[in-house]
Amino acid sequence: MRAMILAAGRGERLRPLTDTLPKPLISVGGRPLISYHLQHLAESGIQEVVINCAWLAPLLMETLGDGGRYGVKIHYSVEAQALETGGGIKQALPLLGNEPFLVINGDIFVDKLPQLPVLKDNCLAHLWLVDNPLHHPQGDFVLKEDFLVAEEGAKLTFSGMGIYHPQLFAGIDETRFALGPLLRQKIADGLVSAEYWPAYWCDVGTVTRLQALERRLTDSVNV
Repeated sequence: MRAMILAAGRGERLRPLTDTLPKPLISVGGRPLISYHLQHLAESGIQEVVINCAWLAPLLMETLGDGGRYGVKIHYSVEAQALETGGGIKQALPLLGNEPFLVINGDIFVDKLPQLPVLKDNCLAHLWLVDNPLHHPQGDFVLKEDFLVAEEGAKLTFSGMGIYHPQLFAGIDETRFALGPLLRQKIADGLVSAEYWPAYWCDVGTVTRLQALERRLTDSVNV
């Protein structure tokens, strides 16, 4: 399986840190945030990783190089202008191959990756959901018997980790589009499986949450 890390965003909520540094290169625990993903992917046996980039793309590519130091081979999908999540994945499809692939948001932090399942028959996506954080109490999706459903109920938050089949993007003409509406369409068709992910997860979207993660990592080292 190949993997893609979404790393093209401007990181507005992390300014001024991201004025001169791509968000994935923000330091956490003395390392670039994206380096944790690359390490986890290598440990999971994934060798081919696609990273999309737009804001300060040359700096990101120069810093990460070909991925050899992390035990993976990195391919870059450069966007002249950030294409949003859906558009970024669609542009990168030629680099991701014909089989289902893993996608991870570049601005989350996890201690480890979940077990990577095989997509269920006829499913086009599999998502991991987490408990609703304080900054997103309403959640995103309703999980029912291993599938996401288009009905009312208690919602969990999308972790930013998912497995997608290339056919999920078939027939889409737009070059710049969000992933959410596409997923909701396929959820209504019963084509998206999911599971609850109980392990540590952090959306590193603001300076405050970045600082909280830094304290957690520091505390774990000092234990």
